[in-house]
Amino acid sequence: MGPVWIAVAFVALAIAVYVLSNPARQDFYDHFVWQADAWLDGRAAIPFPYDDGLHDNAYFQDVYPLADQPGFALLPFPPLPAVVLLPFVWLYGLGTNAALVAAVLGGINVGLCWRMVSRVVQRRDAAILATAFYGFGTVAWYAAMLGSTWFLAHVVASTFLFLGITAALDAEAREAAAGGARRLLGIIEPRQFVAGILFGTAALARLTTIFGAPFFIWVGGGGSYLRRAVSAGLGAMIPVTLLLAYNIATTGHIFNPAYEYLYRNEYRPDPTLYHPEWAIEDPRYIPQNAGIMLLWPPETPQIDDPECERFGDPDLGPIWYLLDDVCPILRPDPIGMSLLLTSPAYLLAIPALARLRRRRLVIGAALAVGAIALLNLMHFSQGWVQFGYRFSNDFAPFAMIPVALGIARLGVRPLTIVMVVASILINAWGVYWGVTLGW
Repeated sequence: MGPVWIAVAFVALAIAVYVLSNPARQDFYDHFVWQADAWLDGRAAIPFPYDDGLHDNAYFQDVYPLADQPGFALLPFPPLPAVVLLPFVWLYGLGTNAALVAAVLGGINVGLCWRMVSRVVQRRDAAILATAFYGFGTVAWYAAMLGSTWFLAHVVASTFLFLGITAALDAEAREAAAGGARRLLGIIEPRQFVAGILFGTAALARLTTIFGAPFFIWVGGGGSYLRRAVSAGLGAMIPVTLLLAYNIATTGHIFNPAYEYLYRNEYRPDPTLYHPEWAIEDPRYIPQNAGIMLLWPPETPQIDDPECERFGDPDLGPIWYLLDDVCPILRPDPIGMSLLLTSPAYLLAIPALARLRRRRLVIGAALAVGAIALLNLMHFSQGWVQFGYRFSNDFAPFAMIPVALGIARLGVRPLTIVMVVASILINAWGVYWGVTLGW
C-alpha cells in the first residue's frame, strides 16, 4: 500500500472511530456556532442569554456580557474554529453540529500526522505505529470525539500545526535536494514563509501554539538560523496581525478583555487550585499544574459505599471494575490525569531526546514542546473538565517527531508495540468515561 493510501486508510479509520465513539454528540457547548451565526448577521457579539425554545445558550460558560449592549455577549476565544464552521452555519444555522465537524477534522489530522512522520522516519512500520499512537493513544481522540468548544479549538489548531510543520520539513528537504535555498527579496525562503503562515494560523485557534516558534528557527528552508527565523516569522505575523486587528475591531483592545473578566467573575474551580490574587498567567501556578500534567492519578471511588456491595464478587471480572458506572474501582478525575499515565508511549521519545545535540530536528521539536508546555503550566486552569491533559494537544504535533524517531531507533518490537497498545486501551477507557459521565 502506497503512502497516500495509508493516509486515506488512517483518515477513514479515525473518522469512523471518532464518530462512533460518541454517536449522540449532544453538542452542549457550541460557542463557535453562535459566533459564526453572529458574523453572518453582521455582528461580533452573540445574543446571550438566548432561548427561543429550539436553540438555547443561557447555560453557557465563558461568555462576556456587554454592559452597553444588554442581551449580547462576546466570546473570549480566538476565532478560527468559527471561521471553519462558517460554511456549515450558513447552510444549517444554529443547528450545525460542531462536534461532528470536530470528529471529521480530527480524523483528517491523523492522516496529516502520518504525512508528517513519514517525512521524519524512513521506516514505514515506525511511521505507522507512531501515527496509530497519535490517533488513538493520545487525548487527540478524546478531543475529536467530544468536539465541544474548547476541544474543537484544539482540533483546528492541530490541523494547522501539522500543515505548518510538514511545510517546513518539505522546505528543508527540497532545499537540500536542490543544493541551496531559494530567495525572495534576498533573505526570505518562500516555502518557509508559507510554513510560517500555516503555523501562525494555528494560533488563531489556540494562542499558546505560537510558542512553538523555536521549531521553525531550527527546521525548514533558508539555509541558516536567521533566514529560517525571518522567513517563518514574517509568515506567522500575517495571521497574528489579523487576530490583533480582529480584537481591536470587536473589543477596542489588542488583547481580548473577556478572559480577564471571566477569571475574576466566573471561574470557580477547586479552591485549592485557584488563587484569585494571582494573574491569569502566573509562574506560581507551575508547580501545581506540573503535578496535574505529570502525576495526577485517576479517582478511586469509595468502595465502602452502600451501592458498591458488589465489590469482591468473584463472578465479576476486572473489566467491570474499570467500566461500571455505579461502582468503578477507578475513574478519570475531571481535573485531569497524568500525561504519562494516559499516554505512556510518549516515553518512546527518550531515545531521540538522548541524542538531542546531534539533530536540529529534535532540538527544534523539544524546544517547541517545552515552550508551549511551560506557558500552559502558568495558566490558571488546566482544562477542567477533561480526560487526561487536554493542553497536551497544543504540543502533540511537535512531540510526535521525537516519538516517531524514538520508535524508529528502538524498532517496531514488543516493547514499542506494547507501549502504544497500552496508550490506546487507556484512551479508549477515558473516552468511554467521558461519554458515560456526560463530560
